[in-house]
Amino acid sequence: MNPSASSSRLGLAPPSPDIRDLLAPGGVMRAGINLSNFLLVTDRTPDGDPVGVSPDMARAFADYLGVGLALVPYSSPGLIADAAGSDEWDIALIGAEPQRAEFISFAPAYCEIEATYLVPDGSPFSSVDEVDAAGVRIAVTRRTAYGLWLERNISRAILVQFESGKETLAAFVGEKLDALAGLRPGLLGDAADITGSRVLPGGYTAVRQAIGTPRAKHAALETISHFVEAAKRSGLVEELIDRRGVQGRLTVAPAA
Repeated sequence: MNPSASSSRLGLAPPSPDIRDLLAPGGVMRAGINLSNFLLVTDRTPDGDPVGVSPDMARAFADYLGVGLALVPYSSPGLIADAAGSDEWDIALIGAEPQRAEFISFAPAYCEIEATYLVPDGSPFSSVDEVDAAGVRIAVTRRTAYGLWLERNISRAILVQFESGKETLAAFVGEKLDALAGLRPGLLGDAADITGSRVLPGGYTAVRQAIGTPRAKHAALETISHFVEAAKRSGLVEELIDRRGVQGRLTVAPAA
């Protein structure tokens, strides 16, 4: 999509040259992509580049700016956040969380994913609210958006944190922990493999997937925010979700 066609479809005025230069020094915008979210990165190209809704959003924004795009993959959102002050990326597509907002300026979310719990066979829990109780051990992957939310909000249960989703799942099963925190679509897959387990109804939060930029580039936030709102309003985000086959698991975020 050329810049003028992109601006026309989104109903936006073309971006200013100053913002273009800020976000794409040398004419190429670098987009940090979180490889650990299987809903937002669903495949790889033959060359190994990530494919999915978040790379598509980055590409659509680059088209709007009229610049080239370089995808910068990271194995976790925490590593993306760590690099916010290192000039490794110009925008990043990760969950918007207050801890990350200390270093990253976030636009409104473009999509959401419900976070909930998986509980083992025989668990007494029937709702997410019941899980935050004394003595309850919750397995969670460290520095995920839903894990950061739990760090701020769990007051009685114990968070048992691990570095990767694979480690977290193995510990939940092997150490017989009381609940496994995660995104509903992934937990539904885990439940199919763990006899008697079930995913609790409802959620304790919705992880808001957003486009952020380093605090040093905060002047570009208004432009990014206008793009995101237009992408939701025009149906572009819903199109990308449908194209990548994740409808029903990702939902378009409400208007800001």
